[in-house]
Amino acid sequence: MLAAARMAFASCARLLPSSPSTLALVRARAGAVSFLAPAPSPSAAARSSRNLALFCSSSTPSPTDAAVAPPPPQAAAEEAKPSAPGGDEKAEPTVEELAGLLDIRVGRVVKAWRHPEADTLYVEEVDVGEAEPRTICSGLVNFLPIEELQDSSVIVLANLKPRNMRGIKSNGMLMAASDASHENVELLTPPEGSVPGERVWFGLEEEKDRQSDPASPNQVQKKKIWESVQPHLKTTDKCIAILGEHTMRTSAGPVFCKSLKGARVS
Repeated sequence: MLAAARMAFASCARLLPSSPSTLALVRARAGAVSFLAPAPSPSAAARSSRNLALFCSSSTPSPTDAAVAPPPPQAAAEEAKPSAPGGDEKAEPTVEELAGLLDIRVGRVVKAWRHPEADTLYVEEVDVGEAEPRTICSGLVNFLPIEELQDSSVIVLANLKPRNMRGIKSNGMLMAASDASHENVELLTPPEGSVPGERVWFGLEEEKDRQSDPASPNQVQKKKIWESVQPHLKTTDKCIAILGEHTMRTSAGPVFCKSLKGARVS
């Protein structure tokens, strides 16, 4: 027991400040150590050993204790979170999935005229396969003669919320390609044989029947679906409209513009 007390004292002595002590160690002979103070009794030595051990363990935690310490509650909660797609968290939809929620249709301009209150706007009545033509306002006056707009085949984004355009409610948008400077603008054109009201899709011919149902105008606005998809639309070097690498098409073939290559689509 005395030996245990000596070992405990020697271990803790390294942790205590180097101040004068009433105990002094002297080397009586080689390999032996004695105390100048009277040797404690075995029971006292045991108590001293326990006290020193408690002092050491409370002052300096051992590396082993630190390694097995439980993580804080926040870290434990983070580790417990499930990860998509295997967990409960729903994965973010892809651009292609968002594009499938847009109601893009073939249209035909039945009638077009200049907006009476806005110099840059045309007003069109557009057949999109519904009982009545839709009224749509387009800022194309500076880019397209009205003669080219009359009776033309167009591509219409049909599930936007109606907007009041200088006193006329616009219910949709004609889609067009434009260069980087926005000095040249051309309407997107469906291929010959496309039927007004047919829904446009992105992908292969055989993927026509895999289209999801379109979102409501409120959902398109609330979830900013069009804003998420639009930056990924462009034309190829053959003037074909694409979403990423997916061709924009009707059942009659790819959608295109007249001459703008590598243009943005909006």
